[in-house]
Amino acid sequence: MRIGAHVSTSGGVQNAIGRALDIGANCIQIFAGAPQRWAEARFPEEDVAAFRVLALEKDVHPVYIHSAYLLNFASQDPELRSKSGNSLLSSLRWAERLGAAGVITHLGSSREGDVEDAEGRVVETLAQVLKESPLTPHLLLETCAGQGNTIGRRFDQLARLAERLADSRVRVCLDTAHVFAAGYDITTPEGLDATIGEFDGTVGLPRLEAIHINDSKSPLASNVDRHENIGRGLLGEDTFSRILNNPALRPLPFLLEVPGHEKTGPDRENVDALRRLAGLPASVGDSPRGVREPEAKAVGLRRRSPAG
Repeated sequence: MRIGAHVSTSGGVQNAIGRALDIGANCIQIFAGAPQRWAEARFPEEDVAAFRVLALEKDVHPVYIHSAYLLNFASQDPELRSKSGNSLLSSLRWAERLGAAGVITHLGSSREGDVEDAEGRVVETLAQVLKESPLTPHLLLETCAGQGNTIGRRFDQLARLAERLADSRVRVCLDTAHVFAAGYDITTPEGLDATIGEFDGTVGLPRLEAIHINDSKSPLASNVDRHENIGRGLLGEDTFSRILNNPALRPLPFLLEVPGHEKTGPDRENVDALRRLAGLPASVGDSPRGVREPEAKAVGLRRRSPAG
């Protein structure tokens, strides 16, 4: 199984692999740039080469990039839509360079505007991005909690967007905390089956590519996005056990976006909780601190050497 987490690229993108190993993760999500800024990532080619080699050597895959939080493809402001499209396009190009499977993105909000018109703006902007983007990375539309007039709270809406975009690269990332807050009760066997059935009947399970696996501080149908550590929120361990062992979901990569028990982000305790609930042994670290920066740099240099 692929059970991983969002990890930092601080100090160099190649260091994300060591941080994954530190917490027992075998798949990851990263940012390509600061999530609260428009500035584009600037990863040196040496670091990119080291990242790709380490990901292969350490069996960390798939890799996903999460787009910046500022993006709003549904906005009535053409300048904001243009900046959002350019930022997403940059992330997709970085995904190709890093060997990532794709980019996961929020879609934005219509604010006080008409939702149908907003869907049209989302399709128009994303279609242009896909036209200019590399052919390999997928574009994953993330389910949202539904706060305000955010796009992506209901499966039928995601299905309409995917159908209108008509591109095989368009996939979906389902966030467990988000769908619960949006009104899908996945805490019972019947509710989980009904949710999966509705997704399959609208979007289609073949388009479901990844799962953000997070507990929720917010109650059902609250439309409030607040993540919690596994088993510490309102979803509970039984819910995650059913999700991880569901035949339709088990083959997918599961990515944690939780606060962590020390409030520093996803940690080994959360990864091991998922592994236990999935019926797997606890993770084994590559070393007490995973792959350190000198090793990552050395891999990059070996890659570029004539003997390489």
